[in-house]
Amino acid sequence: MTPSPAAPPSDNDWRLLLRLLPYVKRYPKELAAALVLLIPVAFSGAVQPLIIGQAVSLLREEPAWGFLDAMPLDRALHTLVIILAVTIVIRLLFLGLQGFIVQKMGQEITADVRQDLFEHVTSLSVNFFHRTPVGRLVTRITSDVEALGEVFASGAIGVVSDIVSILAIIVTIFWVQWQLALLLVGMLVPVTVLIIYFQQQYRKANYQAREELSRLNSQLQENVAGINVVQLFRREELNSRSFRRVNEKYRRAVDKTIFHDSAVSATLEWISLVAIAGVLGLGGWLILRDNLEFGVLAAFILYGQRLFNPLRQFADKFTMFQSGFTAIERIGELMEEPVEIKDQAVITPIEINGALRGSHGEICFENVWFGYKPDEYVLKNLNFTIKPGEKVALVGPTGAGKSSIIRLLCRLHDPSRGRILVDGIDIRELSQQQLRRFIGVILQDSFLFAGDVKRNITLGEEYSLEEVQRAAQLTSVDRLIEELPQGYHTQLRERGSNLSGGQKQLLAFARVAIREPYVLVMDEATASLDVRTEADIQAALLHLLQDRTSIIIAHRLSTIRNVDRIFVLKHGEIVETGNHDQLLDLKGLYASLYQLQMLGG
Repeated sequence: MTPSPAAPPSDNDWRLLLRLLPYVKRYPKELAAALVLLIPVAFSGAVQPLIIGQAVSLLREEPAWGFLDAMPLDRALHTLVIILAVTIVIRLLFLGLQGFIVQKMGQEITADVRQDLFEHVTSLSVNFFHRTPVGRLVTRITSDVEALGEVFASGAIGVVSDIVSILAIIVTIFWVQWQLALLLVGMLVPVTVLIIYFQQQYRKANYQAREELSRLNSQLQENVAGINVVQLFRREELNSRSFRRVNEKYRRAVDKTIFHDSAVSATLEWISLVAIAGVLGLGGWLILRDNLEFGVLAAFILYGQRLFNPLRQFADKFTMFQSGFTAIERIGELMEEPVEIKDQAVITPIEINGALRGSHGEICFENVWFGYKPDEYVLKNLNFTIKPGEKVALVGPTGAGKSSIIRLLCRLHDPSRGRILVDGIDIRELSQQQLRRFIGVILQDSFLFAGDVKRNITLGEEYSLEEVQRAAQLTSVDRLIEELPQGYHTQLRERGSNLSGGQKQLLAFARVAIREPYVLVMDEATASLDVRTEADIQAALLHLLQDRTSIIIAHRLSTIRNVDRIFVLKHGEIVETGNHDQLLDLKGLYASLYQLQMLGG
């Protein structure tokens, strides 16, 4: 079961990281190179305090490395300086190379996650989009994925590097002096406990902050998309107060994350100072008892700093890591959303092009029941067959189920019971690509993408300009396009905002005409056209509908007088069937609706 969007985080960090393992496995060479480079980086970091300690020992004439004892003091110091410089160069060189590899791998993994998330989201059913705010989806695909990318690009291998460095230092200090080593390692225990505690608290606070950000983005997107309604009904002040409340909740949630992040940094700083003080106290006592050299104590002071430096770096990355874990959790919730409409493993091929027009396009509903919620059916026991080339209209009051029939036919939903056949094949046995190539749909409100006119007709498919022009001429949209500044290459703004509603609808007709489907579905497709434009499109429709099965949803009953059959729906059932004249003679629901429209007209 998918957790609710506001649910607190439940998975531990290791389980969350395991979700990303398939992506990491795609780049084995980069990962291996980054891990191998950890060894020289850790080794060079571990020996540097020893080199400095040896310099202190030489200056105080204490025992030093054997090969240094045989050298004069100045030469021995120069030798140590050269060795230290070599370790510094090695460390910087390999750190830089490792950083490049890790950043590159992180960006590639981020791109993979974003691509998979986009493909998954666009495969989900329309039910999911009805219940999920657009702003929440945008937040997860953009900012959540970016937060995840930061974990890879800046932190994941860095933490492994810090762990390796800590282990290398621990091994070295125990080899040099076990009492001081035990003191330093003992100080790591309270640090670890505190980090785990603040990590849990920060995760909860960060999860809530991300949810509040989603709500903020959702409200912003809603207000921008509905700006006409906001301004026409003077809701600016009311919506501003509502946005202020959401904005304040987001600010308070972020404040909690800042508190826990600051608490980690302050605690680490305090414990590291206590550790160094402990080293000085114990080391001084051992020196007084002649059990320790000054050079070793100097090395341990540096080791104390080096041992806690990786923890400080982890504290600096703390916010990023927890944001990344929260992002993994939120992205995981979205990826676990089930894809309701799937193609079968074995699909039945259906001939789309090359067949005789008019011999294909039969549609059959067999005992079809459907409900958006279990046991709340909007369509009940539908049984009808539409013959190839037949023109059928669906009419009925609002909520009768007309649009639901179209959604089932296009397989935006699957029937709760029964089956739908096209040319004798259950539509669930076809691929969605085949089915939607077989059926062309023109909606009342057609969506246009940012891009040129030609792209909005072809939708990225390979059609020549001549084919696009032919489809435009067929649907009488060619004159409109030729009047545009760059013709077919005119750039349209988002949602086609530089075109009128009627002009956008004409492009939708051309979009379907170029694909030459066997079945044409029109959902009140001429409602947004003016009288003159509608007259032009009706003439084009005579050619477009010729020898093609057509299903028309119409609220203006005067536009469907010439169809072969009319299905009258009420409460999800077909209550009347016949042509225009036959239904008027029945004096039933259709006749009542027609009379009301005539009186209203």
